[in-house]
Amino acid sequence: MGDVRLAGYASVFGVADSGGDVVMRGAFADAGARLPLLWQHDAKEPIGFVESLAEDARGLRVVARVVDSGRGAQVARLLTAGAIDGLSFGYRVKAARRDRARGVRALDRLELIEISLVTFPMQPLARVLGVSMVAEETMNGL
Repeated sequence: MGDVRLAGYASVFGVADSGGDVVMRGAFADAGARLPLLWQHDAKEPIGFVESLAEDARGLRVVARVVDSGRGAQVARLLTAGAIDGLSFGYRVKAARRDRARGVRALDRLELIEISLVTFPMQPLARVLGVSMVAEETMNGL
């Protein structure tokens, strides 16, 4: 099948997830783009890597590659068939506060550890929005 590239949102700002957390704009300001892409948050199931990520007005926009090997090959087929489209992220809290008026925890600053493709994301709006095949790349002289 070959590698598959996906684009979507791993987080949406200002909207409570099913655990009562709200990620605030700016929470990922220190995030680096080179992160693993995991299957269902399982560190034993790497399926690819994050090519780029950035905060925009909506949330944390991610472009990632699913590598056509092992579990990644299975996930690539699920993605292209539209059978899975949930995104999520693993993190450590660096700064948070209780928003008593809304009854949620506002996450102001996070250390991003990984991005995952998941069946059921905690944030229902965190989804893959597009999938494409990756063109064969040549390794000039390598």
